[in-house]
Amino acid sequence: MRLPEGMRIHPIDFDSPADLMAGLFDAFTEAHAEIPGPPETEQHLTYALRNPEPGARLEGYAWVDGGRVVAAYAQSFVQRDNPHLTWLYPFFVRPDRRREGLGTLMLDHVKERARADGRTMVLTEAPVTGTGSAFGHARDFKVAVVEARRVLDLGRADWEELQRLMPEADSYRIELSEGPAGPELLEDLAALMYGMNDAPHAEGIEASTFDADLLREREESIVPRGSHCYTAVARRISDGAPAGYTRIHVDTDRSIGWGKQADTTVLRDHRGHRLGLMLKLANLFHFRDREPAAERIITWNATSNAHMLAINEAMGFELLDEWNEWQLTI
Repeated sequence: MRLPEGMRIHPIDFDSPADLMAGLFDAFTEAHAEIPGPPETEQHLTYALRNPEPGARLEGYAWVDGGRVVAAYAQSFVQRDNPHLTWLYPFFVRPDRRREGLGTLMLDHVKERARADGRTMVLTEAPVTGTGSAFGHARDFKVAVVEARRVLDLGRADWEELQRLMPEADSYRIELSEGPAGPELLEDLAALMYGMNDAPHAEGIEASTFDADLLREREESIVPRGSHCYTAVARRISDGAPAGYTRIHVDTDRSIGWGKQADTTVLRDHRGHRLGLMLKLANLFHFRDREPAAERIITWNATSNAHMLAINEAMGFELLDEWNEWQLTI
């Protein structure tokens, strides 16, 4: 399929002009208007489209017609692990330009760029119903993981009951912190992130590797992308060994009222002490005290992750919707 007359493809990178980035945000917002949950902020989307994730290379392209961004995508090429993989996000077409073949044009472009880099698998995600799901089914994507988004309404939460839920673990202590981790924590965070390899994932995905340099880059990216964070780390008292970790993010302008629950993990040698629940509760109380304007917290979990789902449900998180992680072999 040829590019429609008058339409142009513009690379998205650090040097992309401000009007292109503003048009991208406007198009992204329109394309995702029907999806519930916290809206994307312009600062976060602009940063994500201009800056690769640590340990990855990023390519992005915008389809522009008459000076108006009508569609766009970005794909990340992991450099450290899984050299066969590319992650696709975002990928969208403005609602008034759908059913013109632009999605197919973009996917062909994605596959061409992926093959040029030696990649054989594309991963992306979309709600289980709606435009993205229909597009995936029609173009040979397979469902790799089903994920549930749940929301805790902080105004309706039973805080006395949450206090009663706090487990006792005399052999462990919880350390709370605010903002990006300092250099003294990077080695411990790198060790803790290995626990995330036990989370459900698509077939054919190898374990990720972590080190202090990668974690330093990740922590340094938090503020520029418009985020602030609250972190809880569990340590074994006898030797100070890091045992578990959780984090909540909030946008720095505080305008949308949402907190975003990020990774939670407990290393295998320390499981069986209810540290996951302890970490999440301790960090939630800290977050509530420091962010009184926050109204809700959203979290993601694979529907097969029964242990974490049970923790979230015990805390009062309620189902918002479900998403598919899609996998395409090329």
